[in-house]
Amino acid sequence: MTKKVRWGIMSTAQIGRTQVVPAILKSPLSEVVAVASRDRAAAENYIAELGLTSACRAHGSYDALVANPEVDAIYNPLPNHLHVPMTLAATHAGKHVLCEKPIALTAKEAEQLRHIPKGIVFYEAFMVRFHPQWLRMREIVRSGELGEIRAVHATFSYFNADPANVRNKADIGGGGVYDIGCYAVTASRFLFGSEPKRVVALLDRDPDFGTDRLASAIIDFDQGRQMSFICSTQASPQQSIQVLGTKARAELVIPFNPPAGMPTALVVDGGATLDGSLARREILPATDHYTEQANAFCRAVLGEAPLEWGVEDAILNMRVLDAIFASEKTQAWAEI
Repeated sequence: MTKKVRWGIMSTAQIGRTQVVPAILKSPLSEVVAVASRDRAAAENYIAELGLTSACRAHGSYDALVANPEVDAIYNPLPNHLHVPMTLAATHAGKHVLCEKPIALTAKEAEQLRHIPKGIVFYEAFMVRFHPQWLRMREIVRSGELGEIRAVHATFSYFNADPANVRNKADIGGGGVYDIGCYAVTASRFLFGSEPKRVVALLDRDPDFGTDRLASAIIDFDQGRQMSFICSTQASPQQSIQVLGTKARAELVIPFNPPAGMPTALVVDGGATLDGSLARREILPATDHYTEQANAFCRAVLGEAPLEWGVEDAILNMRVLDAIFASEKTQAWAEI
């Protein structure tokens, strides 16, 4: 029988209910044995809603979940300001942690994660890195087919003006840069395979929420390479990413939230015709990248294969977000 990682779910957050936990349940390496909420009844309802087994325990506090000896790993989708403290609590109790992004509110806060005990697996939940379309895009970039990579450009937007939504609460880490701009930053670092040097950014904040509802940035990767992105929490839903090289460009049609049951498309175009009639279109298999993330995490926990990314990567990503907010204040380039 295949050994499984026993998961505890820290909160009944929507992202877990609708995306991550159902995906974990599809992983042959996973089983969910506990759910925690500040309200035990909410945890019980969550267990029933997801059809978890009767053996799955409901906890009325996060501390109780951390102390549960039957739990090997914890998924942490709490509001952003609780990511670091609860991840530290869990890891120091011997639990491996898959934590939602962004890992922290500042890079300084994220630095505390360097104190995670040796042998504990940690991953910031950028699930896109495990999707075949992103692995193929990186393969094409590295192959030289696009020539020298000059630029990466991304857009990511949705509309949410609900004052009760955590994404619209500035004091606990709401706003577009934290929620979706972080994907653009991660994507550029993933594709360039290096770290940026400086950034200049422009943010527009909601007058009532105080959160950034529209943000754009140019990130300098040095050696004539740059990344630009636009993200918004109050705009028509849209997402795209393009990589521009000296020989050709490549594009992912649905880069960040591809439906699990739908094949995805990657386009490579040498620009021979502006209408794209000579572009090559590759179709990648339908994949639940949340399940692939769970599989990779479990393999690391079980000692079968280490993760490519960990605490250091999470800190480096936060340094870029810090620089974006610093540039907003000074209206000038900010060093990373």
